[in-house]
Amino acid sequence: MNKIAKAVELMKDNQYEQAANLFNEYIEENPNDPVGFVNFGNLLLHIGEHETAIKFFQKAISINETTATAYYGIGNVYYEKEDFPNAGKNFLEAIKNGLEEADVYFMLGMTHQNQQQFKLALPYLLRAKELTPDDEEVLFQYGLALAQSELLSDAKKEFELLLEKNNEHSDAYYNLGVISLFEENVDRAIEYFNKALEFNPEHVLAANGKRVAEEAMN
Repeated sequence: MNKIAKAVELMKDNQYEQAANLFNEYIEENPNDPVGFVNFGNLLLHIGEHETAIKFFQKAISINETTATAYYGIGNVYYEKEDFPNAGKNFLEAIKNGLEEADVYFMLGMTHQNQQQFKLALPYLLRAKELTPDDEEVLFQYGLALAQSELLSDAKKEFELLLEKNNEHSDAYYNLGVISLFEENVDRAIEYFNKALEFNPEHVLAANGKRVAEEAMN
């Protein structure tokens, strides 16, 4: 196992100082390899050292401007800082430079979601779903973007698919309840809101939805 792999394992065990020492050794031994700088940047991002992390990612790009994971790292820094336009630009650059992983498509979709650009989010969340069809968070966010784009029948299929994988997903039940209200099926909406509350009694939105549905019935 090389120093990078060892350092990554140390990071997983929250041994950040030891990991940093190994990354530093690797960089000193391989100053023209962007991989060391990207990994050190990831460590700095993980511990909240955002500005220093960006410098390490930028150093990786200065060595090789096609280092896709460095753009992805910069995107994550901006995402954590809630600078979604700059996050999106860097995630897109990572994809252009060959990063073909679900995470980067998901994060790019989420940058659009956070800017209320629901239809722009759809193709990226769909690609993330294609790459990781069993990821519940990807499925949920894709369904949510469909619902927010007023593609309710498509959204309904995604939430139902999510419940096949996890029949205790309270947010999926809640959103199916909202869709049922739009379909003017108040009885079904109440069933879904009750299900959401069964698995999450603190689900405020489901409680409000149930109250609205019951008032509509009366």
